[in-house]
Amino acid sequence: MTLPPNFGRAVDLSSLGKPAPQAPSTVAGISVTPTNLTTDFLEYSSTKAAIVLCWSPRSAESIATLAIMGELESESNGAWRLGNVNIDEQPQVAQALQTKTVPYAVAFVAGQLVPLFEQPYTKEQIALVINKVLELSAQQGVGAPPTEVIEPEEEEALKALETGDFTTAQAAYKKLLARKPQDAFAKLGLAQTELFIRTAGLNPDITKAAAQKDPLDVAAAMACADIEIISGEVQPAFDRLLHCVRNCSDEAKKQAKDHLLALFALVDPADPRLIKARSDLANALF
Repeated sequence: MTLPPNFGRAVDLSSLGKPAPQAPSTVAGISVTPTNLTTDFLEYSSTKAAIVLCWSPRSAESIATLAIMGELESESNGAWRLGNVNIDEQPQVAQALQTKTVPYAVAFVAGQLVPLFEQPYTKEQIALVINKVLELSAQQGVGAPPTEVIEPEEEEALKALETGDFTTAQAAYKKLLARKPQDAFAKLGLAQTELFIRTAGLNPDITKAAAQKDPLDVAAAMACADIEIISGEVQPAFDRLLHCVRNCSDEAKKQAKDHLLALFALVDPADPRLIKARSDLANALF
């Protein structure tokens, strides 16, 4: 990576406000400077992936994100290297990495800079991002791919699902979420399992006919939406429940809204149908 001609210019991040009264006593990762940016990160990335987080003592969110990444680096057994850039002390490096806000993370993979994220995330979400970096790095012949770690409760749930024992799978995912409330895989697994439970024994034709007969029968609409989601008919399912939210009485409206939110968890967050449905739901409620 060639540093840009404006490498020496400071980064304007004045929107962060006044300095915080206290900075963290310990800072995770190697402090990145103009001197070691090339050797310890750019060149190092030809051996293993390197990930750098830009942060500021004026931003509590960036301090928390750096602490999370420090934990993940420690748990990785040396699979990747963490660097940190205090943008207040190293404006040249922040400028070189094109920092606009904090927290801001980038990766170096085989000598290439890869922007990662520029907002705070949970530990589970950041772990997913880092796994993607390690996969990309391994594909380019650098380092080893991430080792998949399956929680014991997740293993129990998957075995139960293989035999169609949805009740046991549901209980296992709930146990995992009680221990790790933000586990994204457990949330998705529980949502999928509960969908299987709700649709078990339903006749698709009869269920759809009932919903079409009375579009404001919220119980019929929810059952039909479940059938449509499991069949890949995402838009009809969303439209059906949105119709109930817009036109039903208060209690039925709440039921339709809650069920719609449960179905949202089953769809890719980047799916444009989901993005539009979220907006439509907000407009219907407010």
